[in-house]
Amino acid sequence: MTTNMHHSLRFACESIADDGTRSTALHSIAPRALVVAGWTGRDIAAIEHHIEELAELGVPRPSSVPLYYRVAAQLLTQSPAIEALGDQSSGEAEPVFFFSQGEWWLSVASDHTDRHVESYSVAVSKQMCAKPVAETAWRWRDVQAHQDSLELRSRIFEDGRWTDYQRGTLASIRPLAALRDGMPGAGSAPEGLFMTCGTLGALPNAKGEGIRPAGQMEIELHDPKLQRRIVHRYAVEALPVVA
Repeated sequence: MTTNMHHSLRFACESIADDGTRSTALHSIAPRALVVAGWTGRDIAAIEHHIEELAELGVPRPSSVPLYYRVAAQLLTQSPAIEALGDQSSGEAEPVFFFSQGEWWLSVASDHTDRHVESYSVAVSKQMCAKPVAETAWRWRDVQAHQDSLELRSRIFEDGRWTDYQRGTLASIRPLAALRDGMPGAGSAPEGLFMTCGTLGALPNAKGEGIRPAGQMEIELHDPKLQRRIVHRYAVEALPVVA
């Protein structure tokens, strides 16, 4: 496969030396594979509850837990805006792993998904939308020991203001390295492999709506131990659905 088929993403990749010195290097990466891990929660009872909730909406039960969906690598984007068909798509903040220059790195992405399509095929719904990803990353071995304290958050622009949409720590997601190592082909660790690692439930608004669309979203990964954060904001333009 020729490399000119792949667009490049650029990341400011931060490493921390043994003495605490921080350094940043710019990596330009052509995404070669994108895996979206689903059903990644640590609480098995909560996963089963969510499966049953979705089943009532007509979403089929997953064949196994966790699941690894393969989607097109060119869906990854660092653009400040994406286009989606219709107004039934929404994002969700997820930690994202990628392999570059012999190392695993961690950033934050949004598994933006078409919710209408999801009701009949989760796999197809994942493929329907661009996947926004931030422009900063941390070296995985610098955060692995305290990964459970990393905070994942998203906000949406709703009713004229920014509102918390998701909030929690990675303690509610399966340990990331185990998730990564369970992925088909993870052992070969190819340059340009990306994997999103699952998400947190949506916080309901005043009307009791959980998962819901929004015209703008902000995703964030916060490291309270090392006092740093990765933030990415994007807008969603709804394209008309023509019959």
